[in-house]
Amino acid sequence: MLATSLLGRLRRRDPGDAVLRRAVRLTLVASVIFYACRYGAGSPVLATYGLFGAIAAGSFAQLPGPAPQRARILVTSLPAVWALIAAGTLLAWSTWAAAGGMLVVGFVVAFAGVGNPRLVGLASAFQLFYILASFPPYQPDTLPQRLGGVTLAIVLLAAAEVLLWPDPVPVTFRQLLTRAADGVGAFLDDAADALTDPHAGHAGRDSRRARAYDLVAPLGLGRNPPERAPTAAGAQDRALRISAAALREVLAEADRLAGDAPPEPIGELAAARLVRTCAETTRAAGRSLSPGAPPVDLAGLDVAIRAAEAAYPVGRGGGADAPDVPRMCRDATALALADQVRVFAVGARVAAGARPAGGEAYPRLFGYARHSPWTLYWWQFRSHLAPSSAHLHSALRLAVALSVARVAAGVLQLNHGFWVLLATLTVLRTSAADTRTALRPAVLGTIAGVVVSGLLVLLVEDPVVYAVVLPVTLLLAFGVGRLLGPVWQQALFTLLLTVVFSQLSPEGWRLAEARLVDVGLGAVIGVLAGVAMWPRGASRDLRPNATRYLTASGDAVERTVEAVLGDAPPPEDDLDRVRQRMVLVDSSYCQYHSERHDPQRARVNWDAVLGAGQHVVPGAESLLRRNPPGCLAGWPAAAALLRDAVGQLRSAYDELAGEVAQGRAAGPVPAPTDCVDEVDRVRPLLGDVDSSAVRHLVEVDRWLAGLADSLTRIHPPDANRRR
Repeated sequence: MLATSLLGRLRRRDPGDAVLRRAVRLTLVASVIFYACRYGAGSPVLATYGLFGAIAAGSFAQLPGPAPQRARILVTSLPAVWALIAAGTLLAWSTWAAAGGMLVVGFVVAFAGVGNPRLVGLASAFQLFYILASFPPYQPDTLPQRLGGVTLAIVLLAAAEVLLWPDPVPVTFRQLLTRAADGVGAFLDDAADALTDPHAGHAGRDSRRARAYDLVAPLGLGRNPPERAPTAAGAQDRALRISAAALREVLAEADRLAGDAPPEPIGELAAARLVRTCAETTRAAGRSLSPGAPPVDLAGLDVAIRAAEAAYPVGRGGGADAPDVPRMCRDATALALADQVRVFAVGARVAAGARPAGGEAYPRLFGYARHSPWTLYWWQFRSHLAPSSAHLHSALRLAVALSVARVAAGVLQLNHGFWVLLATLTVLRTSAADTRTALRPAVLGTIAGVVVSGLLVLLVEDPVVYAVVLPVTLLLAFGVGRLLGPVWQQALFTLLLTVVFSQLSPEGWRLAEARLVDVGLGAVIGVLAGVAMWPRGASRDLRPNATRYLTASGDAVERTVEAVLGDAPPPEDDLDRVRQRMVLVDSSYCQYHSERHDPQRARVNWDAVLGAGQHVVPGAESLLRRNPPGCLAGWPAAAALLRDAVGQLRSAYDELAGEVAQGRAAGPVPAPTDCVDEVDRVRPLLGDVDSSAVRHLVEVDRWLAGLADSLTRIHPPDANRRR
């Protein structure tokens, strides 16, 4: 009954047997390599590097994608692995040289992850390769054996990923985007129907609206693990991020349009025809993200946009011939929606590897697609070389901690100093709270493992016994231990090390004693580094980054309105500043989600806060494309209305930035507006103004209203609690 209960517990914690699959592959590869090298070739060096190479690449590396992709990543990482082992081997002659190399390697390997999430998954494994090679004895003549053992391990592990019980293909971010596009497309069809027949199909419309929001919610970067989130610097990941933000705005605009439906049915409405085309394009763009699918064609959408622009209601001024402002509001919302659909479709084309056809309409938004991957990586690295970069802080913290641990192990002349750095790497987290949380299971598990290991070496002296139980301890350490929790994992890993080193260099009970001392020292160094260097982790960086992001967004909105009024040039620099600050805030946000937070402390709704700025850049570019700078110059009444609106919106952005930065009470938030509100605001200004100017005013005013609506998603207008 106990065994059955334990088995059931393990199965519940491992749906799909993902951990068990990895543990079995690792056990088979590591056992074969160790037996072949230790007992077949008679080389402890080959056996050591083969075994630990398999453990580093098979357990510490967290790689994305299906099995063939993970195998390719492992094989293509071999040159970097060789370089790290060679550097560690050549620097092992001196404690200070090895520690200096650890400082450089630790920082470079950790910081390189800002350019590609695959490097984040390999970071711990890469560090272990250098750590293992950087300890005495100083034997540069063994470098060929060291490289041979690691190469054998990685090649066999890559083959096992594909051939031995391969994992099911995980759900990718592209698939999430495809599903969300299908759900949003269905709701767009409903929004189009609501314009022509507002009284039909309410029940189904509500369910499809809820489904669309449920499908769009998982697209947030913080809701995806690092290996799946599109955070790389390359063009395709950038396009996926833009597409996800655009799809969220498509849904928001569709929701707004459905709420602005006319009270009575309208036969043929250009806005309805445009929205139906948007629904088709959205679904087609989502399908184009599937492997082998053709790129989405934008010709139909462009034709529909031009037709909707030409069908704007016209009139020359007051009286019966006045413009149909309610219809203008709906048309403006439909065109704003179509612009976001077009951004989504162009992003899907770039993400699928095609050129951004028609990208000249968004010269800044998709300008990166014209640059080489190395240029894009450099831009991303440069963006993170900033005092407020969470990635920079994490890389520096880890590099300093590992370097100090290497000095301590060398000065104290510990026989297994490798374990000191391994413990530091295991305990140290991106925040002091997470580091303290990891400390207790590491120490308790090591103590339990040391007790069991000490009894084992006292009772069993025959190396054959350790050779026989090696596969069992491997499976327990990387399968059962990982599922049962950190304490069990540390205990079983300690037992595994005892079994391995009892075959390499038997030391009896002193091996268990050395393990306890080394882990204790490494844990202390990790805790001290976590407390002394940026102890609050990403939460320390996220608030100021979000504050600057919101402030820059408010500046860009204000400059955009000044441009259409003819008071300022196009806000290209302001929009670029928003994009640059978006890089840091997205990075901080992703790391923030991986950290532990105090449940008693109220937190900001970060998804909504970041969404408040994501509409600014693509919305401003789309707005200025149809409403060029100076289009409202010479209309004082319109200028007064827009300056008043943008002044309130700018104050709301500043209030929100202050709230995020200091945690003070929420300031006044603009109330959500609908088409009726906009009609009441615009109608007194019409007079004898030309209809084209009215169109520009309506579009700019509706854009500002949409931004105000995005602020209301953070907390309701009547919210007065602290965030």
